[in-house]
Amino acid sequence: MTHKIYLVLGSSPKFHIESLVTVDLFKILSNYNYALAGKAVRENLINNPDSVATDAMISFKTAIWLWMTPQGNKPSSQNVIIGKWTPTPANRSVGRVPSYGVITNIINGGLERGRGHDERVASRISFYKKYCDIMGLSYENNLDCYNQRPFD
Repeated sequence: MTHKIYLVLGSSPKFHIESLVTVDLFKILSNYNYALAGKAVRENLINNPDSVATDAMISFKTAIWLWMTPQGNKPSSQNVIIGKWTPTPANRSVGRVPSYGVITNIINGGLERGRGHDERVASRISFYKKYCDIMGLSYENNLDCYNQRPFD
């Protein structure tokens, strides 16, 4: 089974339109994050954005970077999943608690959170549950980010 996630390039002198490119499991949004990811993986992603989609090693490196790296006031998805992120009372008050849903908020929050039911989210949750069931793992509540506020 192939999961498609998209890389969205923001506008810059080189990119005048928003482009959607299938990559791997994560989204890198904006040239700002493209530059950060490129620096981290030692690749010029701003001038060679297609390499994320066409070079498996770069795709893998950028996916790992996005998973492991806190951005702004967002924790890393890794810290959430391994229990190293403790939400503040302010986080809890807007629905952000350690869960699959908050990881979706971290990765895709600007596109999916706080908008009520979304078929993309429902589909992803179905896959998550399916794989948990296959591996004999339980899953927690808060699987979506429908009612969460974004990380500001």
